Amino acid sequence: MKKIGLIGGISWVSTTDYYKLINLGINEKLGGLNFSECLVYSFNYADIKKNNDNNDWDSTFNMLFKGCDFLKSGGAEAIVLCANTMHLIADKLQEAIGLPIIHIAAETALEIQKQQLKKVGLLGTKFTMELDFFKNKLADKGIEAIIPISEDDKNFIHYTIFEELGRGIVTNETKNAI
Repeated sequence: MKKIGLIGGISWVSTTDYYKLINLGINEKLGGLNFSECLVYSFNYADIKKNNDNNDWDSTFNMLFKGCDFLKSGGAEAIVLCANTMHLIADKLQEAIGLPIIHIAAETALEIQKQQLKKVGLLGTKFTMELDFFKNKLADKGIEAIIPISEDDKNFIHYTIFEELGRGIVTNETKNAI
């Protein structure tokens, strides 16, 4: 089994989800007491969000590169970015760090293909919905991604991700609105 590195803190909630789901998946396949051997590098989410809000993807890249380099020096053989939006810079990070980065959009596209779907809804941060990094990975597999048209809807989803989901808050009111 390969040792994986998790880039977390983007948000802590998604980091715990990735950690839990990776371990459940490994245990389902291997059984017994088999779980992942992994390292976690966790950021202060506020620093990442500030960069992203300022459209300063170079600073975000530099931060994530530092985290990836730390994980690589600890023996990580592949990297997982524990948030969709960070995959905007995943290809660049992979090239710079020299380790595979498991791309959420590419893996999502493979799962969508298994279900023989050709068109899917894409909800996420405004970066994930509006920039092409996620949609292009889906399109490479012949899958069309549709996003909300209304700016109000996109703003609501974006706000909810940062101010509720990123803090571990899930309300029925928000579920119903989405």
